[in-house]
Amino acid sequence: DFDALIVVDMQKDFMPGGALPVAGADKIVPAVNKYIELFSKKGNPIFFTRDWHPTDHISFKENGGIWPRHCVQHSDGAAFVESLEKPKENLFLISKGTSNDFDAYSGFQGTILHALLQERGIRRLFICGVATDYCVKNSAFGALHLRYTTFVLQDAIKEVFDAQKSLTLLMQKGAVLMEFSDLKEL
Repeated sequence: DFDALIVVDMQKDFMPGGALPVAGADKIVPAVNKYIELFSKKGNPIFFTRDWHPTDHISFKENGGIWPRHCVQHSDGAAFVESLEKPKENLFLISKGTSNDFDAYSGFQGTILHALLQERGIRRLFICGVATDYCVKNSAFGALHLRYTTFVLQDAIKEVFDAQKSLTLLMQKGAVLMEFSDLKEL
């Protein structure tokens, strides 16, 4: 099978009460877990992306960026949400934004994600997580640019500001929006 699941940034700092909360992000965890369970059962690889920032990261307000300090390496806020399923096999961790002078909204920027997907012959990517209008959108754009068939799992994403604008742009570039019930047809 040539499918992989990409779970984007399901970290504590992006949950309500975190340093950079996405409203309602905690509500999508059960939907994300359903996808993780399905892909895990089928033996498909699952990639968890995470912001993994040094303390002096360029995106932080105190360093001239636009975001509050978040997902600092080895901090509690950078950890994945406890209720997120973490499969024992075929789980790969992709850390982005790891150097202080480079911000990465896409799981492909400055990481080995593309190489790992190519090694495994992956052709179709199914993307969920947070935030729709930032890291989900940019990871999906990266996937499309690299010519992956790209599905955005709209029942397992949450936006900061405007999901519809991002989803419309993604569809115009060739992404397919789908929900869990659509998977039977694939």
